[in-house]
Order: sequence, then C-alpha cells, then structure tokens
Amino acid sequence: MSDTTSHAFLRHGPPADRIQRFTWIERIMHWYTAAVYIYAALSGLALFTPYLYWLAIVLGGGPAIRFWHPIVGIGFVVGIFWMHHAWAQDLKLNADDQKWLDNVKYYITNQDEKLPPQDKYDAGQKLYYWGMFGAAIVLLVTGPVMWFPELMPRSLHWVLPVVTFVHSAAALVTIGGAMVHIYMSISNIPGSLKAMTEGHVSRGWAMLHAPKWYARISAGEKRP
Repeated sequence: MSDTTSHAFLRHGPPADRIQRFTWIERIMHWYTAAVYIYAALSGLALFTPYLYWLAIVLGGGPAIRFWHPIVGIGFVVGIFWMHHAWAQDLKLNADDQKWLDNVKYYITNQDEKLPPQDKYDAGQKLYYWGMFGAAIVLLVTGPVMWFPELMPRSLHWVLPVVTFVHSAAALVTIGGAMVHIYMSISNIPGSLKAMTEGHVSRGWAMLHAPKWYARISAGEKRP
C-alpha cells in the first residue's frame, strides 16, 4: 500500500483515483442496521414457524430470543430512522426514476448503459428503501401489541391474530427485499459491496451506475 493510499485510508477518504460514496459514519450506520436486522429476522423466523425453531437453538434458546427479539427489533427501527435522517433527500423518487422503472428490463439484464441517467441511488434502490422504511413502521406499530398481549382488553383479543398476521407479512416483505438487496450488491452490481466497506468507488463505476451523481461530484471538485 502506497503512502498516499495509507493516508487516505486513515483519514477515511478515497485514494486519488477514486471518489467517496459513503462516509465512515454512513458505513457504521449501514452495518449496524444490517447486524440488528439479521438477528431480528432470524429470531423472528424461529418464532414464526416450528419448522425454523432450530434457529432459536442457534441463537441461545427460546426464552433468549423471546426476550431479545423485540429489543433488537427496536434497534432495527432505530437504524432505519437513522438512515432516513441521513439519506431521505437522496432517496426521493422523481420523474427520472419513473423513466428508469419503465426500462427496468435493462437493469435486470445488467445493461446499465441503456438506462436513463440516475443520481446517487437508482429507482430500484429507492423503492427498496421506502419498502423497508414502511415495513419498519408497521413492525414498530404491531410489535408492542404482540410483546404485551396481556395489556389488550379481553373484548379486543380478536385483534391479536390480525396484528400477528400484519406483523408477519411486513417481516416477510423485509426478508424478501433484503435477499434481493444482498444479491444485487454482491452479484449484479460488482463494486457495490466494496463501496459500503471501503467508502469509495472508481470513477468508472460512478459514471456507469450513478452518472448524474458523478457529474455533480465532479463539478464540485477543486481543479488545479
């Protein structure tokens, strides 16, 4: 590793031939949310069906996950709202995103050069984010009802199965979205995972996957 690269790494900045995509705080935020989500999802699946109860054994046993699942679930919601505070402006859908969605077949076939230019995040990433954000709110609202069922008046006990169904449906939406997100980050868009671990991307990656964002970043760079 050269002195220039070492210095860039220590100050959390990109090497000279790369541009910063995520700050170190954003990366901590992402991986914190990912970690608590994984635990909440796995423990939730163990509670959801007896066929997956073996996950409870892996995670410390039934009483342990019954105690920790709602607490870690709240930690996940905290992470989602942290992301919302940091990224909501960049994740607003606009007219260009609709054009991207109309041509989504090129995204699926990994022909990004045929897609309308996108900003820092493409329309697919934005939809994934808003889906997770909406599901997190549903989980936050329904979770406490399941956590403290004894507080529900006897006349309203019929609500519990409905709440359980809605909570489970929202959780399954997040699991499906997370699986697609992981696949796209690792396989379909090479370099995305590295961007979230190192914080920077090559200029070629930025020009291909986020040309409007790259143009804005380049315009703001100091020229010699």
